[in-house]
Amino acid sequence: MTAPTHIRVFGTESDSIVDGPGLRCAIFTQGCTHGCPGCHNPESHALEGGQERSIAELVEGICQNPMTQGVTLSGGDPFDQVQASAELARQIKERGYNLWTYTGYLYEELAASDDPAVRQLLDCTDVLVDGPFIQSLASYDLEWRGSSNQRLVDVKRSQAQGKVVLWQPHAFVPPKPSNW
Repeated sequence: MTAPTHIRVFGTESDSIVDGPGLRCAIFTQGCTHGCPGCHNPESHALEGGQERSIAELVEGICQNPMTQGVTLSGGDPFDQVQASAELARQIKERGYNLWTYTGYLYEELAASDDPAVRQLLDCTDVLVDGPFIQSLASYDLEWRGSSNQRLVDVKRSQAQGKVVLWQPHAFVPPKPSNW
């Protein structure tokens, strides 16, 4: 199968400080099947909305900002466009960036998937912010997540230990990408 060259996005934020540690480029994918009440990006839910963008151009734009320390895929839900999201993630990781991915799915669901694109996106992800947004559990006191049911999953450690290992801020320093 040929790797996708385009992805449908709701929008991008080149200088985000709220979508993970450090200065990040946030890419909000278009399309979400969860439809969580109270979602902060409800316009991103429609699968046919947003605009189609070249993956190569998105990656080039990320690399042009020497201050960018990491990339965050959010949405929508990147796993609802998993083949294109996985290709984007692969190219991001090839360039040395750390990657956070936000999803309404649970880590356990994704880790059990037989879909190669799900596995690739998960393998490229450093921290997975998982679980649906639940409005009654929302709090502005939560760092990098919207509701208290959502977890910050350290994907590499979780894969190595065969169980969910939560990410600890003191255990992660975004490396400088190779373009510095």
